[in-house]
Amino acid sequence: MREALYYKQKQNQKIECVLCPHNCIIKEGKRGICNVRKNINGKLYSENYGKVTGIGFDPIEKKPLYHFHPGEIILSVGSLGCNFKCRFCQNWEISQSSIDEVSRFQTLTIEDVIKFATERKNNIGIAYTYNEPTIYFEFMLDLAKEVQNQGMKNVMVTNGFINPDPLNELLEYIDAFSIDLKAFTEEFYKKNTSGKLEPVKDTLKQIQSKGKFLEITNLVIPSLNDDTEKFREMIDWIATEIGSKTALHLSRYFPCYKSNIEATPVSKLQEFYNIAQEKLSYVYLGNVPSAGGSETFCDQCGTLLVSRKGYFTTLKGIDEEGKCKKCGNKVFER
Repeated sequence: MREALYYKQKQNQKIECVLCPHNCIIKEGKRGICNVRKNINGKLYSENYGKVTGIGFDPIEKKPLYHFHPGEIILSVGSLGCNFKCRFCQNWEISQSSIDEVSRFQTLTIEDVIKFATERKNNIGIAYTYNEPTIYFEFMLDLAKEVQNQGMKNVMVTNGFINPDPLNELLEYIDAFSIDLKAFTEEFYKKNTSGKLEPVKDTLKQIQSKGKFLEITNLVIPSLNDDTEKFREMIDWIATEIGSKTALHLSRYFPCYKSNIEATPVSKLQEFYNIAQEKLSYVYLGNVPSAGGSETFCDQCGTLLVSRKGYFTTLKGIDEEGKCKKCGNKVFER
């Protein structure tokens, strides 16, 4: 446990947490919506500091990041807690639980994780993932500083629901972001996540304005966020505000946690894939291995640059700087 950053003391020992846009007002002895930031005697504490529920090496493509060090390995680290309440959460056992409700974690120091990360040959760094990394902000920040000191990369896989000041601090250390843009309506966010859309859009714009690497994932859920016109609005916004070369991953939903909606039809994903390609240079399909949509072609000359089968990646037409060997177009961060 560690005293938290980004909170304000209020009257009667109440606390306002200003880490994320919920801005929870927390009474003595209570926790915020994330279940892991607790008011103890008028101070806010991060209960999940150093509490690791998952740690292991993954292909960078699993984050998913397709244009950031393709074919490389990264150490994934996760804790517990989340500032969203998604009914379709895939990691609900750790994301929707407090420290009292989860038994399968280990307590690790910064030195423990760095040792693990540096022992693996060719590991490029650490990805903060599994649960929402904003919620273990203090541990992530301390770890990211040391990762940077080691000359390795930091990657954040996040829902993007974070206030501008803490995000600005992270931007000094995080090299790449995989942002889950869950839908393009406030109604969806309110009903299905207990969050809001606008702060996520602000996060995307803040990351883009700082020149940090960024890819976006959209989980397509039947009847909840599969309206074609709203999807077109989202694609127009990404192309205009974030950039037409921003990689977009369209992921197939499957029933999970409290959601019994049937899996996304592959035909709907194909429809959205075609729409997105009208405005975006790089669009990919996830959770549909037999439907294609995973290769990377140069958007300038059409050369096949990267072939992917599952998480097996073959680099075909790129040089050491991430450029197309045929025309010199910069496509990847390497």
